[in-house]
Amino acid sequence: MLEINNLKAYIDTPDGIVKAVDGVSFSIKAGETIGIVGESGSGKSVLAHSLMQLNPKPPVFYPQGEILFEGKNLLQLKEKELRKIRGNEIAMVYQDPMSSLNPVLKIGDQLMEAILTHNPMTKSEARQRAIELLTDVGIPDPKKRLNAYPHQFSGGMRQRVLIAIALACNPKVLIADEPTTALDVTIQAQILELMKRIQEKYGTAIIIISHDLGVIAQMAEKVLVMYSGRIVEKGNVEEIFYQTAMPYTWSLLRSLPRIDSEAHERLLSIEGQPPNLMNPPSGCNFHPRCPFATEQCKLVDPELTERSADHAAACILSEAEFEEAKKRIETKDQERGQGHD
Repeated sequence: MLEINNLKAYIDTPDGIVKAVDGVSFSIKAGETIGIVGESGSGKSVLAHSLMQLNPKPPVFYPQGEILFEGKNLLQLKEKELRKIRGNEIAMVYQDPMSSLNPVLKIGDQLMEAILTHNPMTKSEARQRAIELLTDVGIPDPKKRLNAYPHQFSGGMRQRVLIAIALACNPKVLIADEPTTALDVTIQAQILELMKRIQEKYGTAIIIISHDLGVIAQMAEKVLVMYSGRIVEKGNVEEIFYQTAMPYTWSLLRSLPRIDSEAHERLLSIEGQPPNLMNPPSGCNFHPRCPFATEQCKLVDPELTERSADHAAACILSEAEFEEAKKRIETKDQERGQGHD
């Protein structure tokens, strides 16, 4: 349904070219969920906005790659053609519902605008569709709520409204950019369960972007790990979480708090900062922060290499070398009383 081939999205700034997305490739099928994880600045949101061609041009430009949606390259379509796809066949749920909804327009007006833009129907029919959507996303008393303003809704309800707007035209692909960041854990669980129900009902393909590895583990079937604008590891959930093959992914997992940790144990973190995307380090971009780095890592820029049928990682270490290095560091952690397996 959606296929991205060697996509590069660069940003032209007064200080130089920022390689925000640098050669990303993946595909997604109908009814499938792909999770994208990585630190802030790894290129996740630029990638998401590229898929809908929402990045301003300039300063963003695409020197290479394809975004194929049902055989059409979105990078070659005119703005008029893109408008027919945005919100209709590919839709997005944004991370901040308060700033994404217009505070001076009623919820019903914002929902109906999305419906009427892409569907030849009367306002009465659009209103009925809006009520159905609010019912689908679990908003109580939907007829009355159509006349409410965003500030009259809680954070969780506003997020539900954003999902309803995104689903207004039954899109084939739904991009969720940090959809639960501003929500407490109880509401977060409800939103994730809602997205699963919606996917089962409409067969929607979902791309979910999150810092929260727990959310990804719960929602996704496949995972893409991004660092400095590239995919550094990809595979199914079990492989990424239990058969990690890239030091950056391992470092992300290692920094998660553990429920079986002792009260005195310190949280671990990834040392250093993400690289400057205008002037990245030589060799592997992660080597200045990598606890397994060798002299060779400063010279070789590794490509994604298959580790199994659907699992690939960008690292020059062999599986045996990686496992040995992990054991060394984990032993030191335990000796320091930081207790990570």
